[in-house]
This record gives sequence, C-alpha cells and structure tokens, in this order.
Amino acid sequence: MSTATAPPVDRLLYTPEEAAEALAIGRSTLYELMADGVLTYIKLGRSRRIRRTDLETYVAGLAPLPN
Repeated sequence: MSTATAPPVDRLLYTPEEAAEALAIGRSTLYELMADGVLTYIKLGRSRRIRRTDLETYVAGLAPLPN
C-alpha cells in the first residue's frame, strides 16, 4: 500500500531563516541586508517575513563580477 504525499507548497512568504537558506547565505547576513534596506520585508505582528518576489528582485539586481 502506497501513501500519497502532497506536493511541496510554493511559499509566498519566508521566515528570515528560510530566506537565508534559499539565498545560500548566512542568517546574520540576511538580517544585515534587511537592516540596511537592501532586502525589503514585512512585519506580521512581531514576526518578519520576506516575500518571494522581494527575494527574486534582490537576486535579479545582483551584478556579476567582471572577469
């Protein structure tokens, strides 16, 4: 008998820890980006959440290093 598993949920909001993992950076680096206003976030009560679109915008704005 097989058990059906649900497909992974495509998140719209990420915790700072999840966002740091998605970007492959450290948690403190992510908090620095948030504090500097480089990466925007929203507050839900006392929690901070980062929109998926804000993560995508941040990554799209990164400039590659010249060779």
